Amino acid sequence: MFDDQLTATIATARGHALGDLLHRSAARTPGKTALRFGERSWTYAELDAVVNRTAHALAERGVQKGDRVALLSHNDDGYVVLTFALARLGAIAVPVNFMLQAGEVAYVLEHSGTIGVVVEAALLPVAQEALRLSGRDGDVRVRGVLGGGDGGGNGAPPEGWEAYETWTAHADASPPQVPVADDDVLQLMYTSGTESRPKGVMMTSRSLVSQYVSCVVDGRYTADDVALHALPLFHVAAQHCFLNPNLYLGGTNVVLPGPDPATVLETVERERITSLFCPPTVWIGLLRSPDFDRRDLSSLVKGYYGASIMPVAVVEELSRRLPGMALFNFYGQTEMSALALVLSPEDQLRRPGSAGTAVVNSETRIVDDEDRPVGPGVEGEIVHRSPHATAGYWNDPEKTAEAFRNGWFHSGDLGVADEDGYVTVVDRKKDVIKTGGENVASREVEEVLYQHPAVAEVAVFGVPHPRWIEAVAAVVVPREGQPVRPEELVAFCRERLAGFKAPRHVALADALPKNASGKILKRDLRTTYADLAG
Repeated sequence: MFDDQLTATIATARGHALGDLLHRSAARTPGKTALRFGERSWTYAELDAVVNRTAHALAERGVQKGDRVALLSHNDDGYVVLTFALARLGAIAVPVNFMLQAGEVAYVLEHSGTIGVVVEAALLPVAQEALRLSGRDGDVRVRGVLGGGDGGGNGAPPEGWEAYETWTAHADASPPQVPVADDDVLQLMYTSGTESRPKGVMMTSRSLVSQYVSCVVDGRYTADDVALHALPLFHVAAQHCFLNPNLYLGGTNVVLPGPDPATVLETVERERITSLFCPPTVWIGLLRSPDFDRRDLSSLVKGYYGASIMPVAVVEELSRRLPGMALFNFYGQTEMSALALVLSPEDQLRRPGSAGTAVVNSETRIVDDEDRPVGPGVEGEIVHRSPHATAGYWNDPEKTAEAFRNGWFHSGDLGVADEDGYVTVVDRKKDVIKTGGENVASREVEEVLYQHPAVAEVAVFGVPHPRWIEAVAAVVVPREGQPVRPEELVAFCRERLAGFKAPRHVALADALPKNASGKILKRDLRTTYADLAG
């Protein structure tokens, strides 16, 4: 219809890619505070300009559209700048879990084919060893250091590495002129590895922006929000459900290095935070902190949880102790960018344990093993159809085809929906315990154990058993000052559950293993307690 030049001109005028969102917020409210991290504060205009400077510096060092650049760091304002700078170049950011060992980082670098690595100073030894193990040391042409260069936060970077601050000082603050299409891949989010070898989830502006709209609408975000971001930004929820949508909308964002309960509570009081996301494990940590009742938390009007199922007892406690805070459950996964379902504040106690209903830009159904829709109350796999969905798994057409069979994205979660469309997650398929031919949902047993007054945290999983193939096991973290015996917890469950559902084995522990996003690592528990059944 049009020649190539006119088509390209029209595409530029219609552009709505990830890199455009921050620029448009800066145009609307240039002087408003966009981001605070420690003692540094950025207005929208300042943040937009430093993103452009950094993008030009990266381009001069050879970063081109489609190149992969890994980011290995705890939360930092530089992390935010780099994310948007890479997006404006059409380059692909590869956020890396900072808790990984060098060999695990090496897998991500090798699998993604990174040509650049930006690393927090304290993690330099991990990055250098990962580069050696990956076999990509000679292919990585861009190497940056956040927060100092000697691995301890002081001094110049080692040979071959540059301080991130040299990039932000680039003279050109104009927007880079790189055309980025809606479905160009801009991020590779690697799955947490709680179930299997990490997969590279391809994220595009189309999936991200449509998901941001769902977050804003169903999460009831406003430009007046002052949002606190304490969870790791390498994780899809922290970055794409909360930080970036708030920047898109024009809210104020306070970023912390991590979710230390005392620091979180102090920051809520000092910054008059109105919006806070935490996974259930972190909310539990806040509730158990001695500072919880010492701090003025009255500014909190919106609270969010996700990443794993929130025990009903904890929802009830939050409602009682923070009566002015509306609580939302965000359910989804990395492949959905990440939001798929929301349980509204009005439904928290009316529909306890539910993950909610489909968000505005998504559709959800429950299907059987043949991918046929099932009726209300019938258990099946949760599947989605949505522009939120990933463009596929990086270099893995077989797993992509399996996940998207019959035109729906298959979540791997088991659930049931009621007649009104409210979905309750029963379990991950892998976390269903099959004992003596009967299926046991670990979540159901965990809910019962959380009702015991001495239980702070619990994880239920299957362990090998010579007779029953699998036995139900639980690891419990007792509340401080409330000792409890394993046999007491077994009896407590037997009073409330069918015999085959009650744990045959309970172990006590000081803490549960978790990844940086707060998910309990049941894979580790299965390994550690494999001999529990004896």
